[in-house]
Amino acid sequence: MYRNVTTEWGSVSDHWYFSVKEDERSSEDRAAQSLLNKLIRSNLVDNTNQVEVLQRDPSSPLYSVKSFEELRLKPQLLQGVYAMGFNRPSKIQENALPMMLAEPPQNLIAQSQSGTGKTAAFVLAMLSRVEPAERYPQCLCLSPTYELALQTGKVIEQMGKFHPELKLAYAVRGNKLERGQKISEHIVIGTPGTVLDWCAKLKFIDPKKIKVFVLDEADVMIATQGHQDQSIRIQRMLPRNCQMLLFSATFEDSVWKFAQKVVPDPNIIKLKREEETLDTIKQYYVLCNNRDEKFQALCNLYGAITIAQAMIFCHTRKTASWLAAELSKEGHQVALLSGEMMVEQRAAVIERFREGKEKVLVTTNVCARGIDVEQVSVVINFDLPVDKDGNPDNETYLHRIGRTGRFGKRGLAVNMVDSKHSMNILNRIQEHFNKKIERLDTDDLDEIEKIAN
Repeated sequence: MYRNVTTEWGSVSDHWYFSVKEDERSSEDRAAQSLLNKLIRSNLVDNTNQVEVLQRDPSSPLYSVKSFEELRLKPQLLQGVYAMGFNRPSKIQENALPMMLAEPPQNLIAQSQSGTGKTAAFVLAMLSRVEPAERYPQCLCLSPTYELALQTGKVIEQMGKFHPELKLAYAVRGNKLERGQKISEHIVIGTPGTVLDWCAKLKFIDPKKIKVFVLDEADVMIATQGHQDQSIRIQRMLPRNCQMLLFSATFEDSVWKFAQKVVPDPNIIKLKREEETLDTIKQYYVLCNNRDEKFQALCNLYGAITIAQAMIFCHTRKTASWLAAELSKEGHQVALLSGEMMVEQRAAVIERFREGKEKVLVTTNVCARGIDVEQVSVVINFDLPVDKDGNPDNETYLHRIGRTGRFGKRGLAVNMVDSKHSMNILNRIQEHFNKKIERLDTDDLDEIEKIAN
C-alpha cells in the first residue's frame, strides 16, 4: 500500500512492506514500540536514573547546563525550544548538549530511553550547525523506519519554525527524485537503504559535505537485517571532521560493538540502571488445572482487582484476544492491547487506560514494553513469562510486576499456575529473587478482599 505524507517542507510517499519472517518480527516490534512510546508521551519522563559521563579527553572541563540560555543558541532556535514547551533541559540534555554544541565538534555515543528529550537534543545540534545560505545537505539523520523518521521530522519542523529558510528532505523508499538531480535541502532524514542509494548510486547527496551525522535508535537499527552494514557504509563516505552522534535505548554487546565502529573517539553518556525492587509488592500464586480454571479464578478476583487499575499479561496474542473476549462476555469492561493493531490504535488504547476509562488492560509482553501508567497497582500473570527456550524470563517478570510498586506504592502481583511445568517456572523465579510467593485461594473471598486493600 502507498501512503502520501505532505508537510509544508515537501511531499513524501513511502511504500510499506511488511515481512512476516520470524527473524524480522523482533525488529518490527522494537520499531513499533519505539514509535508507540513517542505517540503516547505527552511530556518528558522524569528519569531518576543517574547519568554517567565518560569523556574522550578526561582532562577537559566537564560542562553541564541548567538552562537553555547558557548554550548561547541562535535566537530563532531558542524561540523554537521554548515554543515546544521545554522550560529547562532534561537530565540527558544537561550533559549532552554542551558536548554536542562544542567547538570544535565532538562525537557522542549516548544511552537514552524514549521520553528523555534525546530527539530534541540532536535536532538542536543539527539546526545549530546548518548554514541556511548554503543550499545543499549538511546534516544527515538515520532512523530505522519511515514512521520514526517522520517523528524526527516533526521535531525539526517544530524547533525550526522560526527559521523558515531551513529545509528538510525525507530519504525514504517511494520518495522518487529525478536521476542526476542534486537536492538543496539542508537536512536529510531517512532509512539506511535509501540514504545509501542517495549518497552512492543516485548521487543526490554529496556525503563529503555532511557536517553532522546522527544515528538514532541504534538498538532497533541493528535488529533489522542489512541496516547495520548500510549504516557503516554511509559512515565511511563522510569526511573525517564530520560530527557523529549515536543514540540507543539499550547497550547490549552487539549495540556497543556497532557504536564503536560508527563513532570514532566518542564522548559517552550512559544511564546507570536504577535497581527495581520487589520489596513493596505482595506476590501470590493461584493453583489451577487448566486454562478454564485460570479464567474462573480470574473472574473470582475481578471484583477485587478493579478497585484499582490492573494489567493482565498473556504469552501470545491468541490467548490475549481469547481472554479479553471471554471477560467481555461476562460483562467486564476490558481493553485489549495486541500486536495486530496499528501503532496509532495501540496508542489510543493506552491513552484510554491511562485516563481510567478502562480499568483492566489485557496485553502481551511485546506491547507493554516501556509503557508507564502510574495508576497500575495490580498485575496478573495469566501466563508466566518464559524466554524462547521455555526458561523463566526473570527480567520480564521484574519489569511486569515492578510497575505496581512504583513511586513507593504498595503493589499486588498474582501468578496463574496451571501445570507442573509452570509451577517449576514459578519456583525458579522465587529462587532467583529470593522472595517467597504465597499461595492464594481464589474461592476465599475474604482473602481476596484482604490482599486487594
